[in-house]
Amino acid sequence: MIQTATIDAGPGHTESPGLWVLAWRRFRHDSVGLVSLYVAAFFLALMAASAAGLIASDWGKEVGVSHAPPGFMGPGTTVTPTQRAAMSSASPEVSRGKERDDSGIVDPLADVLVQIRAKAPPGSVDTDVADPLADVLAEIRGQSGSAAAAEARAPTLIFGGDKWGRDVLKKTIKGTETSMSVGLAAAALAALLGTVFGALAGYYGRWVDDVFNWFYSVFTSIPYLLLILSIAAVLNQKGTMTVILILGLTGWTGIFRLIRAEYMKHKVREYVQAADAIGASNTRRMFVHILPNVSHVVLVQLSLHVVLFIKSEVVLSFLGFGVGVDTVSWGSMLNEAQSELLLGNWWQLAAATIAMAMLVTAFGLLTDALRDALDPKLK
Repeated sequence: MIQTATIDAGPGHTESPGLWVLAWRRFRHDSVGLVSLYVAAFFLALMAASAAGLIASDWGKEVGVSHAPPGFMGPGTTVTPTQRAAMSSASPEVSRGKERDDSGIVDPLADVLVQIRAKAPPGSVDTDVADPLADVLAEIRGQSGSAAAAEARAPTLIFGGDKWGRDVLKKTIKGTETSMSVGLAAAALAALLGTVFGALAGYYGRWVDDVFNWFYSVFTSIPYLLLILSIAAVLNQKGTMTVILILGLTGWTGIFRLIRAEYMKHKVREYVQAADAIGASNTRRMFVHILPNVSHVVLVQLSLHVVLFIKSEVVLSFLGFGVGVDTVSWGSMLNEAQSELLLGNWWQLAAATIAMAMLVTAFGLLTDALRDALDPKLK
C-alpha cells in the first residue's frame, strides 16, 4: 500500500483553498453575476412562497370585472349586468311586454304571451295561458346573483385582470411557480441522465461508448422542438409531470457530450491511476474521484438547461401541449393573451413576458458568471 507523506511547512503554513472557495472569491468580484444571482434567488423565493400557499393561493378567484385595466390606467368602460339591465329597462322592449329583472335575463316568450292574452275574448281560458319558461327563468335568476357579485368586483387591479376578472399579477406569480418548477425538475433529470451516461461512455469506452453514442445520434438527428412536440402529441396527456418527463428525457444529449469528453480526459490522469493502484473500484473512481473534478461542468450545464426548459415549457403550453387547463403557467397566459390583444388588452401579455424575460436573462448572465468563476482559463 502506498503511504502518503505529510510535509510540515512550519507554523506559518495555511491550507490551500479548494476549487469552490476560489470560485466564490472570483464570483464575488463579478457585479453582473451577483445581481443575476439576487434576481434568480428572488424568483426562487417567489416560487417557494407560491408553492407553500403563502402568496397567490387564490389566483383563480374572480376579484375584478372582466378585463379590468391596471390601476394606473383608471377604470375601464366595462358595462356591468346591473348597468345593462338599467339601460334595457328604458328601452322600447319593455313597453312591448318583455319581462326583465336586475340580472338582465329576458323571457323570450313574453311578447307571444302578451299577444295571445290581448286577443283572447273575455272569460276565455286562453287568458290563463302559462309561461312554460317561467319556472326555469325564476331558478336561473335566483341562482345567478350576478348583479350583486359584479357590483362587489373591483373596477381596476394592480396589473389588470383577465376575461374572467382574475388578478393578472397573482396569475403571473403562480405561473412563475409552474414554469420554474418544470424548468428546475426537468434540468435536474436531464443533468442526472447526461452525467451517468457520459461517465459510463467516457470511462469504459469500446462497445459501451458505441451504444450511448448511437442513442445520442438518434436523439440529436431530430430537431429539438419538433421532437418534444411530436412526443407531446403522441402522449396526448397534459400535466406538469408529463412536461417534466418529456423535457428531461430528451434534453440530456448536450450534457452527455461534455461529460463524456471530460471523463475521457480525466480517466488517464495520475490521481485516477493512483486510485487504481490502491484498489479503488471502477464505480468509486468514476463518481468519487473523477466526478468532483468535472462537477463545475455539470453545474454550468444545469443552469443553461433550466433556461432552455423554461422556454420549452412556455412553447408547449402556448401551443396547447403543456400543462393542464386547471394550471396556470407563462405559456398558458400567453395563449390567453393572443385573443385579448384583439380587444386592446395588453397587460396579461406584458406581465408574462416581463417575468419570463427577467428570469431568463438573469439565469443566462448567472451561467456566464459561474463559467468564468469555475474555469478562469475561459476568460
